Amino acid sequence: MAGLRIAIVSTDGTNVNDHFGMAKRFLIYECNDIITFVEERPTETYSVGDPEHPFDPERFGRIAALLKDCTRIYITKIGDTPAAKLRGMGVEPVIYEGPIKDIPK
Repeated sequence: MAGLRIAIVSTDGTNVNDHFGMAKRFLIYECNDIITFVEERPTETYSVGDPEHPFDPERFGRIAALLKDCTRIYITKIGDTPAAKLRGMGVEPVIYEGPIKDIPK
């Protein structure tokens, strides 16, 4: 039986250590009794450097499509609007910073 899929934002492949808006890739893991790496999904960054951080539904939609089979995403930070939109599609944002191996199963 397949486990739950989670997405992780990591710059080094070892730690959850980046903001949702800065992610250049999502590391996808399957969680059963252990956490197992499945694949890497490259993405465009959501943030375009605008200090006002306007919500961009088209850009967000392209990025969110990469997460549709995940139940959670582990990030160090995420804006309120992207977090709410992810929750609306069934992906729970989890604020966490630390080793991927220490994520609770």
